[in-house]
Amino acid sequence: MSKRIKPNLSLAQIINMSMGFLGIQMAFGLQNGNASRILQNFGADVHHLSWFWLVAPITGLIVQPIIGHLGDHTWSTKWGRRKPYFLIGAVLTAIGLVFLPNSASVSVFLAAGVLLFAVLFLALMDASINVVMEPFRALVGDMLPKHQGTIGFSVQTIIIGIGAVIGSSMPLWLTKLGVSNMAPVGFVPDSVIYSFYIGAVVLLLTILYTIFTTKEYSPAEFREFSAESEVSEEKPRLSDIAKDFARIPLLMKRLGLVQFFSWFALFTMWVYTTTSIATHHFGLSPEDSSSETFNQAGNLAGELFGFYNLFAIGFAFLLTPLARRIGKKQTHALALFCGGIGLISMYFITNPGYLWIPMIGVGFAWASILAMPYAMLIHAIPLHKMGVYMGIFNFFIVLPQIVNGLVGGPIVSAFFSNHAMGYLMVGGVAMLLAGVFSLLLKGIGKEGEVEELTETL
Repeated sequence: MSKRIKPNLSLAQIINMSMGFLGIQMAFGLQNGNASRILQNFGADVHHLSWFWLVAPITGLIVQPIIGHLGDHTWSTKWGRRKPYFLIGAVLTAIGLVFLPNSASVSVFLAAGVLLFAVLFLALMDASINVVMEPFRALVGDMLPKHQGTIGFSVQTIIIGIGAVIGSSMPLWLTKLGVSNMAPVGFVPDSVIYSFYIGAVVLLLTILYTIFTTKEYSPAEFREFSAESEVSEEKPRLSDIAKDFARIPLLMKRLGLVQFFSWFALFTMWVYTTTSIATHHFGLSPEDSSSETFNQAGNLAGELFGFYNLFAIGFAFLLTPLARRIGKKQTHALALFCGGIGLISMYFITNPGYLWIPMIGVGFAWASILAMPYAMLIHAIPLHKMGVYMGIFNFFIVLPQIVNGLVGGPIVSAFFSNHAMGYLMVGGVAMLLAGVFSLLLKGIGKEGEVEELTETL
């Protein structure tokens, strides 16, 4: 069978199929900016925070490869291949968004421990976000010719940045509008609760927009695009994931090392920024998690997360021309170096009013992390295995978070006396190492072509 060339998509089509990421990242931004704050409001100790955050990577480790594998073997003339998982994941994520900040009220009603419900709703939200997020990564590989991969993931990065800015900043915006930023001990402020409600609505609306404006290719069209690529009509078996994992492309293994140190650094930042600001910049004790000053530190952390996503939007426009000029791995390394320097510099900035400056570098790194590894990877993935390999690639995202979650708390307690700013610097060093390993990637040409795909380690 002769191979048909996959047609280019217009910018409008790429935006339409990526719009759901606005809601996904708004939910993700709300979680990243407020999960530690919520858990500490509910009584969690600072050196236990990273253990609670393990819920996210563990669910991702399990869920994403399964959803990717199922998506590769799914086809409905009405719903398509990836879109059913968009919808299911969005509904469940919205439920988690509504109930997570209300865990205290649920625990009172059911007469059980509030942290138990908080962790359960956090797990529901994390698992559901993974259900809806993985198909969006696979959809770019499904729909775009490989030479449009960088622009496809760059558009996703821009939309992700917009959603994250809104989600991260929403509690602060509502506080400025007069919504209470204080709550009784053991409860979450209304500014956070209402932000999560808004996030749930936006998530559902943007996912529905993508579902109704995007038409996926049929199995027959996939067979035309690649003579050896078919959507199997056999019933999917989970044991196939293990076989696919054993055959992962060499480039994925090499990128895995870059991803490990990148996401180790990101996890450190997400978990410990609020408590780092509270102790290092506002002078609070690590045990103070219910005062007005602590909640101000929480709002500032959310605002900073909004800033780095805002800077990521701007840098995302530069990714494609930079990659064409200096190469994809060099572009990624440059961005990671900026991010590492940004995280380390937070220790040396004493005035919290200037903490937005390090977020410039963090934003550059975040934009590249969301786009460049995937833009390099799609050259090495068979079309009919796009979903499962995108899910397996997630292993290199969640494993460093699990490692960090296990060791982060004890390190902060033993070496930094529960003052987490020192560990935030460790995250900066990890991101610098990720940049070094990006430069050492082999088999990637200037335009992203991948060589030696069958080579093994």
